[in-house]
Amino acid sequence: MTGTTVAPFHVGLTPELVVDAAVDLTRASHLMTWSIRDLASRLGVAPSVVYHHVGGKDLLCRRVVERVLALIELPPDGLDWRDWYRRLLSGIGPLAAQYPGVAKWMLLHGPTIPAALPVLETGTRVLRAAGFGERASLAYALLLNNAMLTVAIGDDRRQHEGDGPRDHATMMAEFAQTATASDELREAWHGFIGPYLRGDGAAARMREAYYRVVIDTTIAGLEAMLAGTTPEEPA
Repeated sequence: MTGTTVAPFHVGLTPELVVDAAVDLTRASHLMTWSIRDLASRLGVAPSVVYHHVGGKDLLCRRVVERVLALIELPPDGLDWRDWYRRLLSGIGPLAAQYPGVAKWMLLHGPTIPAALPVLETGTRVLRAAGFGERASLAYALLLNNAMLTVAIGDDRRQHEGDGPRDHATMMAEFAQTATASDELREAWHGFIGPYLRGDGAAARMREAYYRVVIDTTIAGLEAMLAGTTPEEPA
């Protein structure tokens, strides 16, 4: 008999080991793209064993996200709210990016799991102490959602870099051919779009720079809102 033998059961396999493998598989691919069959193959067991130990893909995704959230280090007390959030998001963004798809899961489900509650509770308290009052929850959502949305877009874009789908490569090549039509297009190509096409260290540096700009801009906007310089809300 040739090929890999898949055991219907696996002596010594535990739910923790199954989640360990799911975390590793997410890091190597994307949380939303691997299947139970992929995970079972990685473990050398039948898919039914994975269901028996942990459950289906939805529950496994939750367990992976819980593992990632447990790695978050909250900034120390006493920092200005802007510095506190810069430190928090400077850690969360790169951490989530190491596990593609986790940011998208967090956007879709929000703080619905206990592992997310310490960040939510402390982050909201920091904003209330800064004077946001009843708008603290809104400010928190804006900060976290903007950060995770940026990471999620980067995760999806990386699926297309290098040896990604031909349609994406074709579109980028077509844009490259027309990018010299004006000064503005040349600037857009060399300053932002071009690095993503190369898909190497330049793309990673562009993602990091863009993430920092998103965080700084979000904080600046909330600072303006706190100062009362934003338009009044409609009655």
